[in-house]
Amino acid sequence: MMNISLIQSYIDAGNPAGNDKRLFEWMEKAMKADPKPDILVLPEMWNTGYALDQIQEIADQDGLKTKAALSSFARKHSVQIIGGSVAEKIGDRVYNTMYVFNREGKQIASYSKIHLFRLMEEEKHLHAGNKAVTFELEEGLIGGALICYDIRFPELSRLLALAGAKVLFVPAEWPHPRLNHWRTLLIARAIENQMYVVACNRVGISGDTSFFGHSMIVDPWGEVIAEGGEEEAIITGKLDASLTDSVRERIPVFEDRRPNLYINNL
Repeated sequence: MMNISLIQSYIDAGNPAGNDKRLFEWMEKAMKADPKPDILVLPEMWNTGYALDQIQEIADQDGLKTKAALSSFARKHSVQIIGGSVAEKIGDRVYNTMYVFNREGKQIASYSKIHLFRLMEEEKHLHAGNKAVTFELEEGLIGGALICYDIRFPELSRLLALAGAKVLFVPAEWPHPRLNHWRTLLIARAIENQMYVVACNRVGISGDTSFFGHSMIVDPWGEVIAEGGEEEAIITGKLDASLTDSVRERIPVFEDRRPNLYINNL
């Protein structure tokens, strides 16, 4: 069993310094809990928000500042960090990228968002990633990385499950009025893949857009074991790596798959 905390925070678009300060204050607060979390999860684009018209100027060059800060925090507090995602600039390209750190402060994975959200014109300002990513946490817990819009693509979630993931981590900036989509998609991804889904969403208003929070921890049965409201908060729960195996044994969906019939068979 591992304790997990999700940092459901406000993000000030275009203000990396203020966002850094705010988020790390929430992270420090989370580490004062009893029991302390084994894993911290952060929201999407927490360094810049969706200030896409400024993103070339304010994105973190090579992610150096973000990686140094998260590494130091992980090492100081002996906590694993799913670093939400940040605007990461590599050369002249900006990516929406998640970093993952172990307790020693070592970066063990990174993932750049594959599916860019055209309704927010991400594709005009950001470059898409091109690689699905899994990573191993403690106690044999294999994580899979998704970011926000990625959850609308069940093929990616299934790919991660087939690669061994037992929990999907989903940092997000998911707004009103699509709360029902958010909850339904997260629960569906958990049920169909018989795995945990841990989704950390932001709150607050940015421009004309209102973000509703409702960060969630969904177990492999599709039961919501923790959910936030619409205010800044720390959402906590527990992950049991063995539960995924137990559910998959009870209902052997993966053994009963017939993938040879799923492609070019119409």
